[in-house]
Amino acid sequence: MKHIVKSIVVLFVVLLLSSFKMYGKTVNVSVVKTDSTKELITQYSLFSEYYKNKDYKSAYPFGWKVLEMNPKKFAKWIYYKMEDILWYLHDSTSASPEELKSYADTTVYLYDLAMKYYPQDKSYFQVRKAFVKETWYNLPASEVITEYEKAISWDPKISDYYFNRLGQLYKAAASDSNNYKSKAIDLYTMLQEKDPDNPAWNSELESLVENRDQLVDLAKKAWELDKDNLSKAWKYASLAMRESRYKEAAKVLEFLVSKEPTTVNYWNQLATAYQRLENTAKAEEAYRKLISLEPEKKEHYLNLGIILADKGNYSAARAQYLKASKLGNGWGLPIYYEGLLYEKSARNCEFNFEAKLVYQLAVNTYYRAKSMDPTVTQAQARINALSSSTPTKEDYFFRGYKSGQVIPITGKCYSWIERSITVP
Repeated sequence: MKHIVKSIVVLFVVLLLSSFKMYGKTVNVSVVKTDSTKELITQYSLFSEYYKNKDYKSAYPFGWKVLEMNPKKFAKWIYYKMEDILWYLHDSTSASPEELKSYADTTVYLYDLAMKYYPQDKSYFQVRKAFVKETWYNLPASEVITEYEKAISWDPKISDYYFNRLGQLYKAAASDSNNYKSKAIDLYTMLQEKDPDNPAWNSELESLVENRDQLVDLAKKAWELDKDNLSKAWKYASLAMRESRYKEAAKVLEFLVSKEPTTVNYWNQLATAYQRLENTAKAEEAYRKLISLEPEKKEHYLNLGIILADKGNYSAARAQYLKASKLGNGWGLPIYYEGLLYEKSARNCEFNFEAKLVYQLAVNTYYRAKSMDPTVTQAQARINALSSSTPTKEDYFFRGYKSGQVIPITGKCYSWIERSITVP
């Protein structure tokens, strides 16, 4: 008799461990592999047919049967379909509170099963598990945060939507006894760097600090405590640049390029910082370095030209503008900047007939920029501004010039130009 009772107890425990509560019934969801391929295919076909027809309640038990028989065979499809079914049952049916709890528990179980037998997409199932735990359960924020952090550690490229969910949890649970506020700042800083045109991330950051400079100070402190951490240095530099703290940014960026001299982003920001600080010599060096790293990047030549123009080296600046335009297959913006060179040159010299010719050359160049690229709308503004500075018909007539005649631009003030204009 003792042996019989003992056997019954053992059997009861086995059945208890191999069952799961769903629909208010006890449904077996233990994984029991079988070699019955034909039966497995039959069960999956029935499941798939019901699913295709959106008869989710009928599909549901067949799906579990397939997973009991072989959780790997149809893993590429079945876990996603079963997820659809469970979400439908939870959100789109008149379920009792007990049934809702059962669907939630079963969904979490499904995600765990999926991560085990279809690890190729485990980050997806983990982040969905985190979302379910956040929205379907009344759990402590710390528990849900752990679930989201695990998913992100597996795949930092998951949707920004889930990053934001995590950020909101950080904000809600932040206190003096944890570092959630700091984590929220890091998270939204990352999102802002990733998508600078999204105003939501900037708003979130501003809600976390008293002012924007505080973000820079926090990043600075984090880097100073971990000076060999390049990501922290880059974060500090990026925030400092955004808040116009160019001197600080340049110092950090110099450190970064010393550690990784071929990283284009570092050099781009460093060149801009030098430019903002009006350190044209170092800005020129930075842009020449960028050209050596990316010789086909048209913007580098344009930026170098702007620096050379600021230094008063107009001829060299024009050469860079022409390279930029050529690399851009007729890019109009560098030609606009070429026109600015002629305009600046004339403005720096005595206003006479020669200066008028140079202003006309500038206008002609602006028209050329417009024709090459209609988006260079600023060219028309300069054309209008110079309308009273170009030669008149009388200027040409009294000097004996006729329509169609080519007039070379000469004079000590304009020796670098080596261009001509045609009398209209």
